[in-house]
Amino acid sequence: MTSIVVPKRQKRFTGKKVSLAISAWILGFLFFAPYFQMLLTALKPKEEITSIPPTYFPKKWAFENFIGVWKEIPLGTFIKSSFIISLSATLIVMFIAVPAAYYVARNDFRGRKVFLFLVLVTQMFAPTALVIGIFREIAKLNLVNTYLGLILVYAAFNMAFSIWILSSFFASIPQEVEEAAWIDGCSRLSTLIRIVLPLSLPGLATAFIFTFIAAWNEFVIALTLTSSPEQEPLTVGLTALIGFYQVQWQYLFAGSLIAIAPVVVLFALIEKWLVGGLTAGSVK
Repeated sequence: MTSIVVPKRQKRFTGKKVSLAISAWILGFLFFAPYFQMLLTALKPKEEITSIPPTYFPKKWAFENFIGVWKEIPLGTFIKSSFIISLSATLIVMFIAVPAAYYVARNDFRGRKVFLFLVLVTQMFAPTALVIGIFREIAKLNLVNTYLGLILVYAAFNMAFSIWILSSFFASIPQEVEEAAWIDGCSRLSTLIRIVLPLSLPGLATAFIFTFIAAWNEFVIALTLTSSPEQEPLTVGLTALIGFYQVQWQYLFAGSLIAIAPVVVLFALIEKWLVGGLTAGSVK
């Protein structure tokens, strides 16, 4: 008995594919170049950074800058504060946004479109534009220079996006799946936890990471509401390296790269769910 050998299909490189690949590499380089420059600056001794003419690559690699930044400022305290604030705000958003988005997706109540419109409108107001009002409200609640004050503000400003994206994702899940669970004796809450949420991992991952990154990277509100190193997040703490007469660029860039690292790791861990969440609902 002779076996049939199926020839492998050869890849055809057309002009369109080549041009798209070249464009992608160029765009990738443009996005990566500033971070590469940050890394090179972080690895330079101080005298090379201020030398004239400046050099692009370090003549002497100063890896000790990544250790020295921990001694210049209480970097560990700032990182701890950022994790507590960002993770707490994200968990509050997810805890409230999931049931709210599920209700919106599964119930055609009066004023539903108005509610979704108002949710979307809140995204038009940046926290920076409302910083004076936010400070007055937080001051009345005696939450200035506290973790709780920043957590509540970050949760409030990221709630709308999570409700919007999760409601769209819940709506894309066939309701027949839930009806089958109800027939088997599951309550609506049990169906949400055991059936809907596992099917919604891409949407949950998208809402989680965008909320976490928004809280992690926020600067103006944190600068306004905190004043002590024990409460300042990393974005505000790094400004201690900027003095009146000089800037410690080698430590500033080293600290900035350390601040980026947790977000990059988080992206890498949930990237497969993130892509699915961003493309949810694009195909019917």
